[in-house]
Amino acid sequence: MLKIGVFGAGHLGKIHLKNLLELGHIFALHGFYDPNPETAMEVSKELGVRSFSDLNQLMTEVDVVDIVTPTVAHYKLASQAIKLSKHVFIEKPVTQTIDEAKSLMNLSREADVKVQVGHVERFNPAFQKAVTHLVNPMFIETHRLAQFNPRGTDVSVVLDLMIHDIDIVLSTVKSGIKRISASGVAIVSDTPDIANARIEFDNGCVANLTASRMSMKNMRKSRFFLNNAYISVDFLEKNIELVRLEDVGEQQGPFDLVIDPGGNKPPKKVIYDKPDVENCNAIKEELRTFHQSIKNDLAPVVTLEDGYKALEVAYRILEKLNLTATLAENNI
Repeated sequence: MLKIGVFGAGHLGKIHLKNLLELGHIFALHGFYDPNPETAMEVSKELGVRSFSDLNQLMTEVDVVDIVTPTVAHYKLASQAIKLSKHVFIEKPVTQTIDEAKSLMNLSREADVKVQVGHVERFNPAFQKAVTHLVNPMFIETHRLAQFNPRGTDVSVVLDLMIHDIDIVLSTVKSGIKRISASGVAIVSDTPDIANARIEFDNGCVANLTASRMSMKNMRKSRFFLNNAYISVDFLEKNIELVRLEDVGEQQGPFDLVIDPGGNKPPKKVIYDKPDVENCNAIKEELRTFHQSIKNDLAPVVTLEDGYKALEVAYRILEKLNLTATLAENNI
């Protein structure tokens, strides 16, 4: 059984601890470290998990390191763990800078350890149900809207929220990026709280991403438009809708919805489907699959390279946001 230690016992860290306790048949939760003594004492008492006051001691005593700290600490902890030949699960965004992410990729190759990045929406049951249908999407529209929460405002909404959808888009569009444009505005923090980005790919696909942490209600929805099909994925409600077009053929039913595309194209029948989605705990699922990748020597579902690519695109969007803000300030 793999011995695991958790670094960070904040909101998300506690969730990881609870899930690891439920995964006790595959992970032996050795303990956790949090720099705040009051938080450490409170969480240890609540969950019955040992709190380590020395992070180095915890790191040396485990096989797997689970990093659920603020992003600023990701690189230092992950690089230290990799140098000790520990497998690493690291929350998103993978690191604070692109150079740090590159460094971790090099270190992990040298150490030959598994590193998985916590892009949890890949494990959302709605996306898992839809992913087999997402073949060559040509237009994608995403909305990730959240009510205001002071937690997370230390970084831009791009790194806080939009990066989830950046990873989803990059995982479904198998093409290079031709152009990125973006706009955004800061309302209550020093960085954009609302942002929109347009990503144009070499294969012609276009992704339009919107993220806000100043909304009246929460929404996490993506729409994928393919040739003869449309798929809507609701990450929050965990359901999908599938609309596809099929040739009418000779067996047209009296209640079939048929459209005429015009020209010389044959009529198409509209098929609507809302498949059942079996609910699951996405965080527990990502931790479970990480265990499988270690035990079976497989690539993690979300690799360090995936985390790097999402971070790189996020920073390209941030560059565009800074440029947009500069132009607006100068009335250009």
